[in-house]
Amino acid sequence: MAEIIQRDGTWTFDGETLRLVPGNDKNVTPLRRALGELAVPLGALAGIAFEQGKKSGRLRLRLRDGADPLLLATGGMLSGSADPYQLGVEPGRYGVAEYLVDEVRTAHLLAQVPATPCDGYLLAGPAVPLSVSAGDGTANFDGETVRLEWNWKTEEAKSAAGARSLALDDIAAVEWQPAAGLENGHLRFTVRNAPTKAPPKYDPNAVELWGFKKDPLMALVAAAVQARLPHPAAPPAAPPTGKSLAPPRAAAPAVPAPGPGAEDHDALLRRLRELGELHQAGILTEEEFTTAKQAVLRHM
Repeated sequence: MAEIIQRDGTWTFDGETLRLVPGNDKNVTPLRRALGELAVPLGALAGIAFEQGKKSGRLRLRLRDGADPLLLATGGMLSGSADPYQLGVEPGRYGVAEYLVDEVRTAHLLAQVPATPCDGYLLAGPAVPLSVSAGDGTANFDGETVRLEWNWKTEEAKSAAGARSLALDDIAAVEWQPAAGLENGHLRFTVRNAPTKAPPKYDPNAVELWGFKKDPLMALVAAAVQARLPHPAAPPAAPPTGKSLAPPRAAAPAVPAPGPGAEDHDALLRRLRELGELHQAGILTEEEFTTAKQAVLRHM
């Protein structure tokens, strides 16, 4: 068990899951408070890093592409303060942060987590129902239907059409983008068979965002919808039952099972060889190689 407690939040690692709990400090953003505790399985991680600074440090998690609907819907454009996968670290806790990083990296190496993108979500996304007001409207999502309602700041032609209801089955994609410079942000839904190139200000399927404090909360709606859409990297659906597109394959000959513990021992030996190759290639530092090697030897 490795744990670090800071004003921004608490990160705890039990060997299989990294739990991220937002803190109660006044500087914790509304988005992180609304997300609550996040349970990140080891298989969703691509890496972890700790950056030291004179006044404070920062822990950063990097997730595999496609693992989290929030990151997919926002395109990785959440700011540092709103990013739930970053944690500020006080100078007196640098040693604890480094220990947490070592524990996660060692478990990650032993688990042989692939570096490839995910073809399914490994995090569930925000719970529903959700209702968020920001920019020129309010977005409501109950898990099946998105309802967009407009306020007095909405462009006249857009508000004249009234509230907009979009069934989940009619939504092809969702996108959240923050305001940047003179460009406003948006929460936009791409509707099947009804593409539009209109700016968010005029698009009836988009909420325009102006860079205010509540804008990141619209990312919750984007993530909740994204989590319920087909994963963009999911394999194609299987053909209907009844007719097979390919002839059945002959059963493979049975292979005698190895004796108790033999398979695990061979896997650990292979892992030691892999660690040695990574060390020789310069991918692992001397310290990382020694830590990982000792962890493997403890399992033999």
